[in-house]
Amino acid sequence: MSSKSGFCDLGFAKVDIDRKQRRGFAEAIYCAGKTREHIKNIACQLIKNRQDVLLTRLDKQTFDYLKKQIPGLKYNLLAKIGFLTKRPSLAKKGLVLVISAGTADLPVAEEAAVTLEVMGNRVKRLYDVGVAGVHRIMHHAGLLKKAKVIIVAAGMEGALASLVSGLVSVPVVAVPTSCGYGASFAGLSALLTMLNSCSPGIATVNIDNGFGAGYFASLVNK
Repeated sequence: MSSKSGFCDLGFAKVDIDRKQRRGFAEAIYCAGKTREHIKNIACQLIKNRQDVLLTRLDKQTFDYLKKQIPGLKYNLLAKIGFLTKRPSLAKKGLVLVISAGTADLPVAEEAAVTLEVMGNRVKRLYDVGVAGVHRIMHHAGLLKKAKVIIVAAGMEGALASLVSGLVSVPVVAVPTSCGYGASFAGLSALLTMLNSCSPGIATVNIDNGFGAGYFASLVNK
C-alpha cells in the first residue's frame, strides 16, 4: 500500500515511490540476490504507482518469468537490464557518448548506455578504441567534441579514461571493469588508475558499475 512517507511497505522491501519526484527517475531494482517473486512484486508496485521500471543485473531466465507477468517488459541481454518506461522527450537533452576500451568491456558499457536511454538521454556508442591502438579514438575526435558528458569503460590498466579526459572539455565518468589478467585484480588496477588520474574532470564509479555511471551522467546531462 502507498504511504504518506513516500514509500510502499511490502514487508520484504520498502519501495521508494517518491524517488522520481526527488531525483528525476524512479527507483531501480537491483535483481541479483532477490527472488523472482520479490522482483515481480517490487516491479508491479512501481507500475501501480506510475513509475518507470529499470531492472539491473537481470538474468535471462528471470526475465522470461517476469515477461509473462509484466506485459511490455523489454530486455537487453548484453547489459542484463530489463525495462518498462514511457521515455521522456529527448529534445532538451545533450549527447552522452559511451566508450569502451575493448570488446570485453561491452557488458558494462551497455549497462551504462541502456540506463541512459531509459532515462531519456541521447546516446552514441564508441566501442573497442582502447590505448593499445590509440589511433582508433583519435579518428573520432569530432564525435568526442559533440558530447556533453562521456562515459569510459575500461579494464586492464584503465588508462583510456585519462586519455579521453585530456582531449575534451566535458566531464568524464570512468568505469573500471573487471576484465584483465591476474595482476589486474578483477578491476582493482583499473580503479586505482582512474582514481589517480592526473587529468581533472574525471568522476570514477565502482568496478563494473555501468548503471551508476549511466545514472550519474544522466544527472550531469540534465
